[in-house]
Amino acid sequence: MPTSTYRLQVQPEFTYDDAAALAGYLARLGVTHAYLSPVLQAAPGSMHGYDVVDHSHLSAEAGGREAFDRMVAALREHGLSAVADVVPNHMAVPTPASSNAVLWSVLRDGPYSPYVSWFDVDWSTEDHALLMPVLGSRIGQVLVAGELELDTSGEEPLLRYYDHVFPVRPGTESLPMDRLVEAQWYRLAHWRVADEELNYRRFFDVDTLAAIRVEDEEVFDASHALLLEMLRTGELDGLRIDHPDGLADPRGYLRRLADRTGGAWVVVEKILEGAEQLPDDWPCAGTTGYDALLRVGGLFVDPAGEAPMTALFTQLTGDPADFGPVVERAKREVVAENLYTEVHRLVDLLASICHADVRLRDHTRRALTEVVTELLVAFPRYRAYVVPGEDAPAEAARVLDEAVEGAREHLAPERHETLEVVRDLLLGREAGSAGRTAEDERAELVVRFQQTCGPVMAKGVEDTAFYRWFRLSSLNEVGGAPERFGTSPEEFHAFCAGLVDSWPTTMTTLSTHDTKRAEDARVQLSAVAGTPAAWAEALALWRQAAAPHRSALLDGPTEYLVWQTLVATWEPAGADGDGGPISAERLLAYLEKAVKEAKRETTWTAPDEDYERAVADFATGVLGDEDVLAQVGAFVAATAPAARAAVLGQKLVQLTMPGVPDVYQGTELGERSLVDPDNRRAVDYDRRSTLLERLDGGARPRDLDEEKLLVTSRALRTRRDLAGAFTGPGTGYAPLPTSSGYAVAFARTQDGEARAVTVATRLPDALARYGGWGEHSLTLPEAATGGRWTDVLSGRSYDAGAARLADVLADLPVALLVEEG
Repeated sequence: MPTSTYRLQVQPEFTYDDAAALAGYLARLGVTHAYLSPVLQAAPGSMHGYDVVDHSHLSAEAGGREAFDRMVAALREHGLSAVADVVPNHMAVPTPASSNAVLWSVLRDGPYSPYVSWFDVDWSTEDHALLMPVLGSRIGQVLVAGELELDTSGEEPLLRYYDHVFPVRPGTESLPMDRLVEAQWYRLAHWRVADEELNYRRFFDVDTLAAIRVEDEEVFDASHALLLEMLRTGELDGLRIDHPDGLADPRGYLRRLADRTGGAWVVVEKILEGAEQLPDDWPCAGTTGYDALLRVGGLFVDPAGEAPMTALFTQLTGDPADFGPVVERAKREVVAENLYTEVHRLVDLLASICHADVRLRDHTRRALTEVVTELLVAFPRYRAYVVPGEDAPAEAARVLDEAVEGAREHLAPERHETLEVVRDLLLGREAGSAGRTAEDERAELVVRFQQTCGPVMAKGVEDTAFYRWFRLSSLNEVGGAPERFGTSPEEFHAFCAGLVDSWPTTMTTLSTHDTKRAEDARVQLSAVAGTPAAWAEALALWRQAAAPHRSALLDGPTEYLVWQTLVATWEPAGADGDGGPISAERLLAYLEKAVKEAKRETTWTAPDEDYERAVADFATGVLGDEDVLAQVGAFVAATAPAARAAVLGQKLVQLTMPGVPDVYQGTELGERSLVDPDNRRAVDYDRRSTLLERLDGGARPRDLDEEKLLVTSRALRTRRDLAGAFTGPGTGYAPLPTSSGYAVAFARTQDGEARAVTVATRLPDALARYGGWGEHSLTLPEAATGGRWTDVLSGRSYDAGAARLADVLADLPVALLVEEG
């Protein structure tokens, strides 16, 4: 059981041997487990590992089996273990396709391949072929241009198209090229055909990631054999499951995994919306921590800033004050365009079901299309959990009913009866003639609808609406809620109590490889919510000074995002230098992604070069304008005390709250990176190790980086030394009373006795307006041994009972107290 984890992004530039070299540093930092990105063989050139091509081998680019063994040995030498990321939902459709032997077999032999059950393919299409949408132009144009080449020089005939290579169906190699192409078990097509006619399930809208049918026991066993063996031998202690909502039966998968592993520690990448709870019948330890990220980050957002920040946003952008319409429009676009093929498949199933039942036959394809569209737009979560053949859980029925009511508002009255029929079918209930609930098509509909809800949410909300509406972009985070402005201490304490009761060893996090902004970028920007008037005044001055760089093509929302990003990523002055703005290279790469994901003025598939040039010219103009940068730098310096309190506060809270905390690579120091690939840049571990040695030698922190390293290392070591209070069977959580709402405090307990106390400052700007700490106090519990409490960060000691917050937080805006001695 991990006490804490440290995420490492394994890739060709950071191998298993590089991870091995960090074992000593990680042990000194205080973590117990290295948390590895996917370790199996990925597609050629992969920088993340989520595009697996071979489940039977470890990544060769990362060093293969020998290097992995050296890493495990190094970790064990320093008392550490490892957990790994697992991708059960999909495999890569790589270039060349021959890199994926399983897929290659299906492409060559079609339904006769021994691996045909691996992929979720609809072979009933008119040409009975697997669509391969890789061509740069239509197939007819490709044939006329002679761009396809038959290669018979090797062991088997190949069909080549530039970098793409495909197998040739045995016995067809002598055919003329046009007939040869038609005779294959795959259909070569223009890349734009994918969103309309793709006939294999994919990851979201990514054609190069084909879903696999891990619900098939043979597929499960083959794709998990190596991982299960590493768990059996102790090379791995646990797993992180990527995107369980894409699976046909998440609960069934987790039950099989628990059975095969003997109940190993497993966490799932599940996005929980609003008050949604992880299903209590899932045999796992919990989530990967986005639910915790939302609550912890919210503690350091001033809710009093909501109204003025919203007013400023609407004034500058012309966008609505309500996030809801933005979400609806984005989801509607995604359903109609990016995910047309998935929606078409659902409608095909419904039409077939209705046609086969005389009692349902008058529900038309058009009516079914409208109903499915509105249900997907209205569905408020990544999915419900209905298992064919079982009664739908009450929560699943409630959520679907909520979607039905939302859909009803957008449907003509004559469609309402069709809506009711579709609802009943999606819940596995009787609809039409009696006794037909067990039919295969009805079961497939139940599953496939749920598998489609997740892509609509991910692509519509996180990857579109989040890039369109940002009154405070630090709230637009994975698992976040931009419409939610802050978390009260009471709400946070209730959340933590729920974790102790239900998911005491769930993972918590502040930054991941998927977060839109790193933890410190978020809170550095969130600090402006504490001084909204100053923010508005500064912004007006910056916009005026930057006028020479602004093209008429630049829209208000994008300009506002530029300013927010500049503040979020500004490096504060420290012992190593004066800090300063993000580099032009990083900012331009981020803005290109942001405006294309927003899909308002430009997109990945239909770029507007003039608009993108206007955005880039503005950004580079601002970065090259010393006057503008001086003003921005002065503002960041003025908000630095509030940002400092939030940087240290959220880190300490996350590391000591219930659950198993993860530290994303490098975030033991200040981290203000943006969305991938920016957050996968190389980490300077030599610097981190040197600074840790300095602090361990008794030196006091000289800047915020060193303060954060002190907080991180001391909190991790406290967890390791007092494991029973944090992850053991007797672990507990107790909110501590304070006389000020600007402090959050709690004790971690073991068998009912307090063993560690966390105290953190929140909303320091508001605190200052009310006169500071003054005589405000918190009540320290009796220590388990009856002795005094000592702050492991400052060395100060305190008796149980009332303690002045001004004293406890005199050196740092946070404190971590343990029993003296």
